[in-house]
Amino acid sequence: MSPPNQTSDNHQTFFTLTGIPGMPEKDFWLALSLCLLYSTTFLGNVIILAIKVERSLYEPMYYFLAMLAATDLSFSLSSMPTMVSVHWFNVSSVTSDACLTQMFFIHTFGGVESGVLVAMAYDHFVAIRFPLQYATILTHSVISKIGAAVLLRSVGAVLPVPFLIKRLPFCHSSILSHAYCLHQDAMRLAYADTHVNSIYGLLAVIFIIVLGALILLVSYILILQAILGIASKEERLKALNTCLFHICAVLLFYVPLIGMTLIHHYGKHLSRVIHTFMADIYLLLPPVLKPIVCSVRTKQFDSGLSSCSVRAGLALNGTYYFCAYAIESEKGTKCSTVQHKFLKKWKCSISLLFNTVVTGHT
Repeated sequence: MSPPNQTSDNHQTFFTLTGIPGMPEKDFWLALSLCLLYSTTFLGNVIILAIKVERSLYEPMYYFLAMLAATDLSFSLSSMPTMVSVHWFNVSSVTSDACLTQMFFIHTFGGVESGVLVAMAYDHFVAIRFPLQYATILTHSVISKIGAAVLLRSVGAVLPVPFLIKRLPFCHSSILSHAYCLHQDAMRLAYADTHVNSIYGLLAVIFIIVLGALILLVSYILILQAILGIASKEERLKALNTCLFHICAVLLFYVPLIGMTLIHHYGKHLSRVIHTFMADIYLLLPPVLKPIVCSVRTKQFDSGLSSCSVRAGLALNGTYYFCAYAIESEKGTKCSTVQHKFLKKWKCSISLLFNTVVTGHT
């Protein structure tokens, strides 16, 4: 007789995804929040990529910004299929192959983001320490090699993970803790010894996340030394100001990750809602906030933002109608007046923020 979560003919394993504990299966405000988060993430990061292409910003800094935007967009989209499936359509079952594929992309793009942040730290160090040789050190060829190395490092470290999970038998309980697939979440459901998975997962985290954090720490020690070596106080402040976006991006990546890790290991007595909430923050919030911080801190994007303002307005209108239509379809009824007002306020808030950035950071 086959285990409960396998079919008798092809032994295909199914996992059951879970939403937020205590929430209704279909909740308007949760569906709306997801729609707005994903739409804002898509809009913000695509605008950064569009500006990079349109304005022909060839400085290394903008190549790394484009890499970060593409990584954030990919990282966010990796979780979207199952998040939408669970919270909009109440479809919680996913095959093992689909789960392992999503697991690979989520962990891979998380590793890529860590690598891009390290590359940006190196970019800042070279710009401050060797300003005259900046363009000759970070050539297009060097930037391409850095990007390829970052991607290959993450893919190489994460690639064995799905195969290590695939070999494990899954019997009885197959209910995951989140609305998406993570390695540690699937591993705990295995009906077998998982020491190999645990050791490899720890080594992968050390190689990608911990090593990246240590390199960032050393980089900023060297950057601070270079800044303190500048004679003019005004020039020191100017050099430090160029690092503010990168510092914010590092904090947005590592703080939710550290918080989620600490709660996972030391907060087992806490409510499942807190575990789910922290994991969702790590996955959904940083890709939304980074484009906003980038647009505020990077003044060279102002002219590019102006050229994109019309299309951004059209995109906001399209997002508004898409969210309203999608939620009405999911509910089977039209949105109420209050719900439409909430959507309009969101659209106005994003428009106001966008216009503030365009008109000079007022």
